[in-house]
Amino acid sequence: MLIDGYDTLLLDLDGVVYLGSHAVPGAPEALGEARARGVRLAYVTNNASRTPAAIAAHLRELGVPAVADDVVTSAQAAARLVSERVPAGSNVLVVGGSGLRMAVRDRGLRPVTTAMDAPAAVVQGIAPGLAYGLLSEGALAVRQGALFVASNGDSTMPTGRGELPGNGAMVRVIAAATGVEPVYAGKPDPPLHRESMIRTGAQRPLVVGDRLDTDIEGATNAGVDSLLVLTGVATPLDLLTAGPEHRPTYVADGLGALSRPYPEVRDGVCGGWRARWQDGALRLEGDGSPIDGLRAACDAVWTAVGEGRAEEDAVKHALDRLG
Repeated sequence: MLIDGYDTLLLDLDGVVYLGSHAVPGAPEALGEARARGVRLAYVTNNASRTPAAIAAHLRELGVPAVADDVVTSAQAAARLVSERVPAGSNVLVVGGSGLRMAVRDRGLRPVTTAMDAPAAVVQGIAPGLAYGLLSEGALAVRQGALFVASNGDSTMPTGRGELPGNGAMVRVIAAATGVEPVYAGKPDPPLHRESMIRTGAQRPLVVGDRLDTDIEGATNAGVDSLLVLTGVATPLDLLTAGPEHRPTYVADGLGALSRPYPEVRDGVCGGWRARWQDGALRLEGDGSPIDGLRAACDAVWTAVGEGRAEEDAVKHALDRLG
């Protein structure tokens, strides 16, 4: 089984386990089976708006096994980062929701909402209804010299209605108003992975995600294996045109792949498919499972382009064969 080589799954949530208020089909069953096999499940999310307890409750409502200690958020990573850079008990202006405020308080810092409290840091995370007034207070504090930390830099976040603006888009308000770029705590930057390893004690983790620029790049930065599932943001075309930092160890169409043997992929061959790079373009022959065809294609393209990236026009025709 693919999962057998790992002791902990570091699972993204949005686009991997759920989309909005609904579970990704097959995800609860796959995660229940993984836990039954003795693998620890850690839900690692860039979304800083909710507390770990609230996230765990939502997961249980969807049939996913989870308690608060299984959840690691970018809010927790951001709060630890701030606590290591400012004096204990400092005021911290929180531009975000309850998850971020609680994480700041848990690190022995004092959440505030106005620049008049002379905060030592401003920490920002996504939250529904984030107000102009709070963003303005954050900008004033950063202009006064406060450390600026962002929970994550995702420009979008997947929902049941499509991709909506993420924290990375909202951070641009304070950054544009002050000329100060934040220090990021979430994926793909190291603090969230560090937080996950501290909280889980993982020795052989597998990062599971749906985004190349956060989940997979974060795993690459940490030097650990990764699984990209095609249930969220990333598309097959994104995979085939990915640079080295965005290439996962494994590719699957969902979490069900965790409890199945992973097929051998060698020299552009996987299952009934054979992929090759010829005259500057991808050629794909054979038949069988589309996901095996994609695995074969990725192997052939990534080997051919090395540290570079394939152009879309060079892979689109072959990709059409996979439907």
